[in-house]
Amino acid sequence: MSPSVFLLWLVTIPVLAYSAQTSVPPLGYYLDCGGSKEVTVDGLKYVPDGSYIKVGNTSPINKPGLLPTLSTLRYFPDASAGKYCYSLPVIKGSKYLVKTMYYYGGFDGGTQPPVFDQIVEGTRWGVVNTTEDYAEGLSSYFDITVVPSGKTLSVCLARNSYTGSSSPFISALEVRILEPSLYNPTDFSKHALVTVARSVFGGQDIIGFPDDKFNRMWQPHKDQNPVVESQSNVTSSDFWNLPPVKVFNTGVTTSRGKTLEIQWPSMPLPSTYYYICLYFQDNRQPSPYSWRAFDVSINGHLFFSNLNVTSKGVSVYAAQWPLFGQTKISLTPAVGVPVGPVINAGEIYQILPLGGRTHTRDVIAMEDLARSIHNPPPDWNGDPCLPKGNSWTGVTCSNGFHARVLTLNLTNAGLSGILPPTLDNLSALAHLWLGGNKFSGIIPDLSGLKDLETLHLEKNNFEGTLPPSVIKLPRLREIHSDF
Repeated sequence: MSPSVFLLWLVTIPVLAYSAQTSVPPLGYYLDCGGSKEVTVDGLKYVPDGSYIKVGNTSPINKPGLLPTLSTLRYFPDASAGKYCYSLPVIKGSKYLVKTMYYYGGFDGGTQPPVFDQIVEGTRWGVVNTTEDYAEGLSSYFDITVVPSGKTLSVCLARNSYTGSSSPFISALEVRILEPSLYNPTDFSKHALVTVARSVFGGQDIIGFPDDKFNRMWQPHKDQNPVVESQSNVTSSDFWNLPPVKVFNTGVTTSRGKTLEIQWPSMPLPSTYYYICLYFQDNRQPSPYSWRAFDVSINGHLFFSNLNVTSKGVSVYAAQWPLFGQTKISLTPAVGVPVGPVINAGEIYQILPLGGRTHTRDVIAMEDLARSIHNPPPDWNGDPCLPKGNSWTGVTCSNGFHARVLTLNLTNAGLSGILPPTLDNLSALAHLWLGGNKFSGIIPDLSGLKDLETLHLEKNNFEGTLPPSVIKLPRLREIHSDF
């Protein structure tokens, strides 16, 4: 495993409003979930989230001293829905940082926050359990770096076995486009990066916007090692991941000839692969003597040999590094170096395999159908099939990385609207059951549904007759209609 550059765990992002008249999606979204007006936090403007989600209820949090983004939330009491999704226009193929923020505040009259899942695109991102933070009076943050496969990005919440009768909720959502160099060479067509830790060693305060233009949050990490302050500046653009210059202002070190040891991050990690990036700078004023050399090891395994650190700064990373349990970074000085090792900052991301996505032609058909129905089921947003267990109501899909829609059963669902021509895109569909609703208009051509076995259209308000193409479908064995 070759060392290289790495990043980490919690992040924030700015939001720009998006309108139907905008031809190109904005570079970022900052949504105040449940809010009714624009609010500003640390120079970033957050807008109400109502334009990006169609479901859920809103609630104020009446507690003095809260940030404006924590004083409202959106919650989702409908237990019948498979998931609750925000849908944001994005630039296909671009890299985005997604951050979710939670503060319970007892909005439902309870004393303990609900536990639930969060989902990005078709991938189950992780479990939201804010109990410990809330007990200490803190909000909770999660962030992930992902490349959307289409022109919209969905961020969803979903119930799990621990949610019970409580309701998933969210306080703020941030989505920010990143520059292409960040977190290379990760294969974002197959993976996302979940932030585990992003820290400034020896720092006193969180570093975010405007020092970090992507509003990543760099948390201070302090231990018993001596803290040093930098006597020179670095240039952010010299580093792939564009760290803010401020993360180099402090560092931790030890005496000449000693190995510097840091336990970081503070929590034990699950056994898997991680993207790791560490940042170093000789803190002394620039001169021919302002350098130091040392080996970098993680849990006893050599990460980088004979690293030469100058006042210009340097970073080393590993794109895939196995970790398990508590993590210890050791910096062992080279023989004869007159000063001890130093480290300024670090990032760790868990490499999350993507859970797949619904086939593009099926997504187009299902999204067109959702727009053509006047009152679609509340969970008809986000990926129609994935994650498994969180498909749209009435939708059954195949397994595999590129899922196909196999069954569409909306019998007696109280729906109205028309059937779009793109319904013909569902070429893997075996069962189409729409009986007992108030659909109207004509039945579109269905000649593309070569695998269709059963068709139920009875008790609706369709006009005309069945298209001749329906009778010619090779596998069709059962038709129920009023024609």
